[in-house]
Amino acid sequence: MKLFMPKQHGAWAMLIIPFWLGAAASEIVWQHVPFFIGWVSLYLATYPLLLMFKKKKVPFYRKWVLIYMIPALLFLMVPLFTTPSIAYFGLSMIPFFILNAYFSAKNKERALMNDLSAIIVFSIAGLASSYLPGAAINEEAVLVFAASILFFTGSTLYVKTMIREKKNHSFKWISWTYHLLVPALWLAAGEEAVAVAAVPSLIRAVVLYGKPVSVMKVGIYEIVNAALFFIIMLFN
Repeated sequence: MKLFMPKQHGAWAMLIIPFWLGAAASEIVWQHVPFFIGWVSLYLATYPLLLMFKKKKVPFYRKWVLIYMIPALLFLMVPLFTTPSIAYFGLSMIPFFILNAYFSAKNKERALMNDLSAIIVFSIAGLASSYLPGAAINEEAVLVFAASILFFTGSTLYVKTMIREKKNHSFKWISWTYHLLVPALWLAAGEEAVAVAAVPSLIRAVVLYGKPVSVMKVGIYEIVNAALFFIIMLFN
């Protein structure tokens, strides 16, 4: 049986990076493994679940929701058993999921607000990952949360300038200004390492804009950029 998988390849970076940066911000424990498996399974389940709001092929999507949701719930029972209060992070994701469902029903998944809503959900998972070992959130975890939101927001703006908004010069300036402000703000906050992690994003946003880069290469470059961000943040 061929698995029904999400087509948004960039979402995998958002699924992985905030979670493990959050774990590293506190302490990586064995419970993070089933937590991550459950988190990935939950993400896979929400993909067909959101598509159900389009009211097309509902039985097909319902089948895949169940296929992914059952292992998701089983694996997520581990962090819930060891740290029950971690459930609050899941509850905090619900309003953003409702927003994603709204955009899915309206066939507006490419809307910037829909992307930002998803970014916040993935970043909340990083907070939950950091919270797991000691049922507390430290300053490093908050830093990872903020840095993840800013990084992936920049990635979203950049990809739009290269594909859907590549002829929109106003959007170009929005992207360039954003990418310039992010490292500047981190420097002003005294977080030099985080500022350095944001520099590759600034460079690629300016240098690659307007170049004849294929959609596949845009995706590959974003994987490299995300890897650089992860490595620099990990050794911060």
